Amino acid sequence: MTATATEKTGATEHHDHPDAAQGSGTPDGTGTAERAGAAERAGTTEKKGAGERTGARTTEAAGVISGARERIDALDDRIIGLIQERMAVSAVIQEARITSGGRRVNLSREMEVLGRYREALGKPGTALAMTLLELCRGRI
Repeated sequence: MTATATEKTGATEHHDHPDAAQGSGTPDGTGTAERAGAAERAGTTEKKGAGERTGARTTEAAGVISGARERIDALDDRIIGLIQERMAVSAVIQEARITSGGRRVNLSREMEVLGRYREALGKPGTALAMTLLELCRGRI
């Protein structure tokens, strides 16, 4: 199945609608079977549902996207684990600082962290670092 005009604009297409079975369920008046036939002739066939999950127009692209998404999910799991570890270490630092009579937050240290993220990732890095700092020390 190929992407329809409604899929390209972000709208969802409902194939269980009575008009869809008659071939007039899309703005261009083509039905599901007609689009599938056209996709086959164009060499853009894919496994049923693969395009819906990946947005791909070919089986090959859907496979690449699925594999890459699995890798991203694994990376996200690692990143989340590292953030949780950072939060725990930050709590130890804050406790030691407070117990010794100091403040919970060291602004000069936070500026170092912000600078490192900005240097490595540009302006979005600063926003990421701010979020990370808030997660680790709470709101100030």
